[in-house]
Amino acid sequence: MPPTNQKIQTQITDTLLIGDGCPLALISGPCVIESADFTLKMADEINKVCDRLGVPYIFKSSFDKANRTSIDSFRGQEFDRGLEILQQVKDKIGVPVLTDIHESYQAATVAEVVDVLQIPAFLCRQTDLLLAAAATGKAINIKKGQFLAPWDMQNVVTKLEHGGAQNMLLCERGTSFGYNALIVDFRSLPQMRDLGYPVVFDATHSVQMPGGQGNKSGGQRQFVPHLARAAVAVGVDAIFMEVHADPDRALSDGPNMVPLAQLEALLQQLITIRNIHKTMPTVSFD
Repeated sequence: MPPTNQKIQTQITDTLLIGDGCPLALISGPCVIESADFTLKMADEINKVCDRLGVPYIFKSSFDKANRTSIDSFRGQEFDRGLEILQQVKDKIGVPVLTDIHESYQAATVAEVVDVLQIPAFLCRQTDLLLAAAATGKAINIKKGQFLAPWDMQNVVTKLEHGGAQNMLLCERGTSFGYNALIVDFRSLPQMRDLGYPVVFDATHSVQMPGGQGNKSGGQRQFVPHLARAAVAVGVDAIFMEVHADPDRALSDGPNMVPLAQLEALLQQLITIRNIHKTMPTVSFD
């Protein structure tokens, strides 16, 4: 546990901090890069919403979904093309960019483009992948595996710190609950924050139903607002939500993505809860 007088913060860019004393941040974008035009449009539209609300924004989209349920599922773009599109988002929209890596050899090249490397939940214990990400010096968002207890993330953090990583985000995205279902234990949010790094709540993957439609995953997006509001009430530093203009036609994870048209209203609710949370005195039963 970090010293009580030490701020828990992670540096994303020279001008963007996430953690103590910082506004609630949003990590958001379509699940996968479907095309350059669509990706840029989504980044622009989400950024406009965040500008209106004063929410720090990090764009997220995957150049490759290496863990799709079916061999026939759309995975994304070729490696070089995917990075080219992410670079366009940075250059044209002017926002920090996050994407996931699945192989250790990808880390250094991807880090030349993005501001945050993401470690997928299924891969959060892969030592070589973690050390390769740490070696880049970039901020890292680590998703807690669906199979891990929150306190098990200490081993993940230790591996990254051993590799030299200093700027991390720890992300809750639900825990396996029987077959094709996830459940969120909100105790995990303060428990992971006690490891000394800001905590992110992934509101959209937490309502995913892995493999729930046989050859693809399902989801229950109607529960995203409930879980997101609860997470902010408990206390998180950032919200992760995949957003799509038309989720029912999305090429990946449509059933659990937030419709773009409803993003602003949901963020307004989350900001209201966050502002109330900041004014409340700390109550501890230690």
